[in-house]
Amino acid sequence: MNQKERMLAGLPYKAWLDGLSEERMANKQNIREYNLLEPDDHEKRNELIRRILGKTGEQVHIEAPFHCDYGYNIEVGNNFYANFNCTILDVGKVIIGDNVMFAPNVSIYTAGHPIHPDSRNSGYEYGIGITIGNNVWVGGNVILNPGVTIGNNVVIGAGSIVTKDIPDHVIAVGSPCKAIREITEEDRKYYYKDREFDVTDYR
Repeated sequence: MNQKERMLAGLPYKAWLDGLSEERMANKQNIREYNLLEPDDHEKRNELIRRILGKTGEQVHIEAPFHCDYGYNIEVGNNFYANFNCTILDVGKVIIGDNVMFAPNVSIYTAGHPIHPDSRNSGYEYGIGITIGNNVWVGGNVILNPGVTIGNNVVIGAGSIVTKDIPDHVIAVGSPCKAIREITEEDRKYYYKDREFDVTDYR
């Protein structure tokens, strides 16, 4: 098993061997081009992001600047939006469902290093995949750590650090991030806290 195969299998691997450095460099070239595009060049932006990511649905938009390691380990569903400064360390697989929104400065870290200094100094690192379900809103400055799964219909509050799985249909906040309550039918009529919609076409 070479180092890339070990990386993709979630095993300890060395990131500078077996062509991994070259793959990251090739992706950096694509990312640089993407981040320097004219803001109204929608056609090129759409073409490039589909070249960078491993799999995309319809209506994918990622605001520049955007950063990732390899790109091909990222899969996004339909109607995906990421605001400014999204960073995805996609050493492990990152799977994102349909109708997902990221606020600015969302960071997804599948990558990690051993705790013990001797083990860490050996140069080995690892990647453990992250999964995000459908209809998820991830707030600003949220960090997702290796191995976590976020369920469907979830809101992650701004500034949260997600270290454990989050179940379906909840609002979750904090460091470490925890579910604080379920999302219910009563929530449908509000657009912000206790402010009700004054229109009817939101349903």
